[in-house]
Amino acid sequence: MTDEVLGDLEPTKVRVRFPPSPTGLLTVGNIRSALFNWAFARHYGGKLVLRIEDTDQSRNTPEALAYTLESLRWLGLTWDEGPEVGGEYGPYLQSERMDVYADVVAKLLAAGKAYHCYCSQEELDQRREAARTAGQHSGYDGHCRVLTDEQVTAYVDEGRRPVVRLRMPDRPIVFEDLVRGEITFLPENLGDYVLVRANGYPLYPLVNPVDDALMEITHVLRGEDLLPSTPRQIALYAALADIGIGSGRTPRFGHLPFVMGEGNKKLSKRDPGSGLGEYMERGFLPEGLLNYLALLGWSIAEDRDVFTMAEMIEAFDIRKVNANAARFDPKKCEAINAAHMRLLDPDEFARRMIPFLAKEGILPAEPSDDQLAVLRSAVPLVQERMNTLSESVDMLGFLFVDEAGFTLDPDAAGKVLTGDAGAVLEASVKALGDVEWTTEAIEAALRTSLVDGLGLKPKNAFGPVRVAISGRRISPPLFESLELLGREKSLHRLEQARSSLPAD
Repeated sequence: MTDEVLGDLEPTKVRVRFPPSPTGLLTVGNIRSALFNWAFARHYGGKLVLRIEDTDQSRNTPEALAYTLESLRWLGLTWDEGPEVGGEYGPYLQSERMDVYADVVAKLLAAGKAYHCYCSQEELDQRREAARTAGQHSGYDGHCRVLTDEQVTAYVDEGRRPVVRLRMPDRPIVFEDLVRGEITFLPENLGDYVLVRANGYPLYPLVNPVDDALMEITHVLRGEDLLPSTPRQIALYAALADIGIGSGRTPRFGHLPFVMGEGNKKLSKRDPGSGLGEYMERGFLPEGLLNYLALLGWSIAEDRDVFTMAEMIEAFDIRKVNANAARFDPKKCEAINAAHMRLLDPDEFARRMIPFLAKEGILPAEPSDDQLAVLRSAVPLVQERMNTLSESVDMLGFLFVDEAGFTLDPDAAGKVLTGDAGAVLEASVKALGDVEWTTEAIEAALRTSLVDGLGLKPKNAFGPVRVAISGRRISPPLFESLELLGREKSLHRLEQARSSLPAD
């Protein structure tokens, strides 16, 4: 019995690939593609191949490659073959496979599957314009498909350097897309395309199918924008099989929907929120970001948005990917991330905050036992309030900064430390002077003194205290914060804030 996705292929023989170009930061679209390939491979117990498209040496850098690998590791999207892992089908950097491509092209030419084209760009443009004027298809017209030896000699004597074109079949190319169903491309829309430039440089439509064939890739899951190149690649797979290159099996294709940004336009790498680096800096959890990106075209259930990667692997079905474009919603992305932050064990939550607090100099990279104790005690106060880990700097910085470095946010002080603030702070110092330093006792003392004694509403009573001890208008729960900060620091900050106010 065959499977709609696998055919007669054994599940563990599934091989997919993710082929990034190390020219800059990974985008959310790149990551979504990597995620679906990873989940597909893990679901079947197959393998994910990481293959690096670094043939454009003018744009690729070792630093960008290192960043790509680091980013995938940070996301947890591990690969089974590729850079730093190895494998029997390497090398996995296309820049190290140029001899492979040259050998394949020579075999395609020798077998008549490809041919040299000597047409100049000017000649191509003239013939295309003539075809358009006549209302005909304006693709390549096959001018050099059959040349005599005399014609070739004449072109060579003129100093022309040929490109290499694939001889496309004169029949429709039909395939079953795993996301979009059956797709047909008519031969009149499929001109013989260029495999190798006149300078001998191999192009994407050559190198990717060649690598797929030699690396025995069984399924190609990639963006919808690459759909127009698919019939050309299918034709090349067939040509490669005819000359004995690869397993002879054409990969199954699944074209993933566009990720749209604002204005219903395809999300660009220049758009805010499109680059992975932004999410790493803001303190998104890898599992939170991946969870949201999975929702851009797929869902685990109609009534459920939050799930673990293990659950995604178990449930992932490429046939359930929606072919319609998916809209990237930054707010929902943050909400999904916040939900994953709530799921963390408190000690793990504390551990993940440390790098962000250390980056701002609030904590050392390896906090002391006392600092860790305070941080862990603060977790219950903030875990339900934070959406990203970087928010820990504003939320918890006041607990660790030394008194010489403690400052009040000018905006908070200007809006809150006015009117009755002086009387509130003075009364707070008196109320807390001898109280037992527990959350319950602190709350009782301040309510008695400020709400009952001064007759203030809680907002007006506790606002100045919050700004005085945290420096900000928004902080963890006030009474718990006072307990964590300690009696000495709390009273000192209340007094300092009071003395900073203009005299009555």
